[in-house]
Amino acid sequence: MATETPAAPAEEPTSGCTDDLAYDVFARDCPSRDALKHVTDRWGSLTLGALLDGTIRFNELRRRVEGVSEKMLAQTLHALERDGLVHREAQQTNPPRVDYALTPLGDQVARQLQLLIALVEDRMPQVLRARERYDARHAAG
Repeated sequence: MATETPAAPAEEPTSGCTDDLAYDVFARDCPSRDALKHVTDRWGSLTLGALLDGTIRFNELRRRVEGVSEKMLAQTLHALERDGLVHREAQQTNPPRVDYALTPLGDQVARQLQLLIALVEDRMPQVLRARERYDARHAAG
């Protein structure tokens, strides 16, 4: 009868963080800071939000996220794919077709982001009033 060898304990990923927490976005060298940046920068958040609608081709995504350049969208998608939030699938067709979709992790992140987007959109009248008050105070000198 063969005996099973116990599996070696899984190695914990190194965080690159400088304090006692495994990952701390406030630590300068923590990789969570870059991941947060990819999710919350303008193009990252808009791209993730657009992908909540389902699998989208590159040019459809570019039209959906108005104002993003082809180069910036490609860079954004690359960063989100590298972080495990977006899945890229190239179809072997003529012309080539590339589809993008959220991964399960990307879906979780995008749903949380959608709550923030909805909150901001809902509160825009307050934001616009605050801007008007600020501009009036600062225009006067």
